[in-house]
Amino acid sequence: MSSSVGPTATPPPAGSRTGAARAPQNKGWVSGMVLFAGVLMLVGGVLEVFRGIMAIAEDDVFVTTPRYVFRFDLTSWGWIHLVIGALIALVGFFVIKGAAWARITGIFLVSLGLIGNFLDLPYYPLWSLVVIALDVFVIWALAVYRED
Repeated sequence: MSSSVGPTATPPPAGSRTGAARAPQNKGWVSGMVLFAGVLMLVGGVLEVFRGIMAIAEDDVFVTTPRYVFRFDLTSWGWIHLVIGALIALVGFFVIKGAAWARITGIFLVSLGLIGNFLDLPYYPLWSLVVIALDVFVIWALAVYRED
């Protein structure tokens, strides 16, 4: 008398896909996160362009810090934000379209934007902190995505 408690087959090798039901659930969630990251890149890049224009046109909108180690002229910061923001928005568009190269480029550009916002922290502190937090999320969402 033998009783069968479970399947007697050997488990599949590590790294192989077994359940077809697991893949769509994971893919849908990650794809949604990448789409959301692409939209954040697009909108955040446009807002960075506007921030750059504000710094170029009106230096007195921002707080000035006289003894800041990474002090640049606000017009220089404006051009930095304008260029990086335009590139992030452009790459964000291609992330939304599903281009694989855009995810890698997006991680690089958003990282540059994060560093720029950190260095620009004394000039526009609250906005810089919000953008830094969003940039960390975008980098994470683009880094964990895996195509099937």
